[in-house]
Order: sequence, then C-alpha cells, then structure tokens
Amino acid sequence: MSEGARRARPRLTLYGRGYCHLCEDMLSALDALAPRLGFDVEVIDVDRDPALEARYGQWVPVLVHGDAEICHYHLDQTRLTAYLAAFR
Repeated sequence: MSEGARRARPRLTLYGRGYCHLCEDMLSALDALAPRLGFDVEVIDVDRDPALEARYGQWVPVLVHGDAEICHYHLDQTRLTAYLAAFR
C-alpha cells in the first residue's frame, strides 16, 4: 500500500488498559476487521495519563475517532461499519 493511501485511512483510537480482557477482545476484533474496512488503530493505555483515566477509566475499552465515540465495552461492528461509511 502506498504511503498516500495509508494516510487516507481513518485512524481510530482505542482507549483501554493492559489488564482488561474486554480491551484485548475489542483490539483482536478490530485487527481482524481493519484490512476489510480500511482503518488503522492506535491503542492508548488510560492508566498512563491521569486525565485519560479520569475520562475513560470506567468505560474502557472506548473506540473513538477524533471526538466521536463509536462504541465502548464491546465492539459494535454495525455502528463501526456505518460510521466508516459516513466518514468517507
């Protein structure tokens, strides 16, 4: 994939923590969907930043794109697919 095409892919952010099985489950599901739906995922550990822990700590995992929350706790594949279609 060219660098220009890679930059055009939406970069989603997954807020989570290292010892969270729901976070691991969501990341695994996202990794499986990313090639087909065309997005990248950045994982951020909320426990490394007090402000993020205060904002997302009770809700992790939280999947966002910019300021838009796509889902939390469990991956909502329908909502993710619809979001990405509307985003493009």
